[in-house]
Amino acid sequence: MSLDETLGSLPTTPGVYLMKDSSGEVIYVGKAVNLRNRVRQYFQSSKNHSPKVARMVENIADIDYIVTGSELEALVLECNLIKERRPHYNVKLRDDKTYPFIRVTVADPFPRVFMTRRVVRDGSRYFGPFTDVNAVRETLRIIKTVFPIRQCSKVIGANDRAPRPCLNYHIKRCLGPCAGLVTADDYWEVVNEVTLFLEGRQNDLISSLRNRMEAAAQSLNYEQAAVYRDQLQAVQKIVERQRVVSDSGADQDVIALARDPWGACAQVMFIRDGKLVGNDHFILGEAEGSDDSEIIASFIKEYYSQSASIPPEILAQAELEDAEAYEQWLSGKLGRSVNIRTPQRGEKRRLVELAATNAREYLDRVRASEQADERSRAGALAELAAYLGLDAAPGRIECYDISNLQGTEAVGSMVVFEQGKPAKSQYRRFRIRTVEGQNDFAMMAEVIRRRISRGTGRAANRGADGDPDPKFARLPDLMVIDGGKGQLHAVGEVLDSMGFGEWPAVGLAKREEEIFRRGESAPLLLPRDSKALHLIQHIRDEAHRFAVAYHRSLRGKSGITSELTGVPGVGKKRLVALMRQFGSLDALSRASVEEIVAAPGMNAPVAARVYEHLHPEPSTLQAERSSAEAQMVADRVNAPQKSVASTGQGEEEVQG
Repeated sequence: MSLDETLGSLPTTPGVYLMKDSSGEVIYVGKAVNLRNRVRQYFQSSKNHSPKVARMVENIADIDYIVTGSELEALVLECNLIKERRPHYNVKLRDDKTYPFIRVTVADPFPRVFMTRRVVRDGSRYFGPFTDVNAVRETLRIIKTVFPIRQCSKVIGANDRAPRPCLNYHIKRCLGPCAGLVTADDYWEVVNEVTLFLEGRQNDLISSLRNRMEAAAQSLNYEQAAVYRDQLQAVQKIVERQRVVSDSGADQDVIALARDPWGACAQVMFIRDGKLVGNDHFILGEAEGSDDSEIIASFIKEYYSQSASIPPEILAQAELEDAEAYEQWLSGKLGRSVNIRTPQRGEKRRLVELAATNAREYLDRVRASEQADERSRAGALAELAAYLGLDAAPGRIECYDISNLQGTEAVGSMVVFEQGKPAKSQYRRFRIRTVEGQNDFAMMAEVIRRRISRGTGRAANRGADGDPDPKFARLPDLMVIDGGKGQLHAVGEVLDSMGFGEWPAVGLAKREEEIFRRGESAPLLLPRDSKALHLIQHIRDEAHRFAVAYHRSLRGKSGITSELTGVPGVGKKRLVALMRQFGSLDALSRASVEEIVAAPGMNAPVAARVYEHLHPEPSTLQAERSSAEAQMVADRVNAPQKSVASTGQGEEEVQG
């Protein structure tokens, strides 16, 4: 069906539309109360379009759509599709997948609190996302100092009791649930206090601690009363630093924007009980050409689809076009009514302006830092070109490294830096195919040969061998090899054989940070304070990190496969799902049954069998050990004298 026919057949019902380019990739996802009217607006006079929308319309080759029963259903579906497809033209948080959360494992009998970057639907509570990982660590440090909640990752069940508690118990940092030294009810009182703290409800927390302190004192339990007193004083110190911004004592989030020609910054201020308990900033991509209302709507969709903390009132800088649908969606997530307001005057308007001022200051700092970094990178590239005798600063640098363990699970990495910055979407990794044993030189040669062949379609004999792979089509201005003369020589032979002998290639040896160049026996030593040296070290370290991460991933997957082969219900598809979900046998061993169930294709009985296989009961382990020891003794007692005879085949066999 042609594009015109698709436009003519669009229904007038609510739904979601997906714009696709000529390759079939989804480049934009949107929702509409009336699909026909909304989509046709894109193809009317381009005079009313922003440059961003005009570029998008030029790239639209096809339109798909999904009809929904209501505008609320369309909003929920749009959120899910944007998160899944990551369309190029949708406003989005930059690198949101790396944002940390604070996780409270409330589904466990004795919950833990820790930082995570992976949200799993296992019943845990998540607080975030946060952009400042140092702030998260500081929050966790305060929690571990003030509240005696366990910090270990032990699995604590009815029959899992440690013979004695760890040091944290003795220094009053843990209640000792692993050794059965606290009841579940008493431990959960501490967990509830932690969640109040993370929610910013310090007034409720102070009231709870004061009541418990007074109750302990009245029952003459002065030691416990002193513990509550210390916790109370610590929380009160935190509250004293918080600023009262609202006399109403309300719970609110305040959202405002700051924009410049290169993007936008969204500021969120968290107000709980009328106090400013925190704030966060998010740099937004693809905001050019969108108005404030669209940007804030996109931010609300993406932010609150991840955030577990939703207040009953949200103050937004710009009015949302479909505010009622957003309110219904958020109310469903919170379980109570949520209102989105755009105040025009008074105290609430002042809060929005305060958030906008903070967003502007943060955006200005980010741009100043980016400009300083850009000048520094340009200087480092120019300096590197001068040291290496290049005609111009290398705009694209590729670095290669090898990782293996005694020749097993050998892999190679290729990282790309453009204009001195990592281009992570262009990183590539290779699994070594043709080299057996420990031979780093041959492995490096294989990686370079495959990289050139993929990028040029040229085989080692200089003949055409197919079409170039677009993912490798951009060739480097400088190749950096992690290693010394041996690795560089092996790479040089490959370049010469494939007709690329003129490519600049250098080797960087770790010990003395010596740079080796083709055709020169003496290494080049750059000054220790050289920007060029720091840049090339950064590139080399990134290649090493990427190679090691891939190697560990393969080792972890092979460990999962070998360990779970034979477990009833765990076939090939479930093994692959567990590999993708956890990455290593260690990570899978630390997971709970609920986390294992969350893997695609798993169910509760199979997850329980996997968990039991990885955590056998102590009695079972003892029985197996005793049986094995008994068998070894019997073998020693009954073993006959043995002699060795030649088989005539260069081997030996044991004869009884």
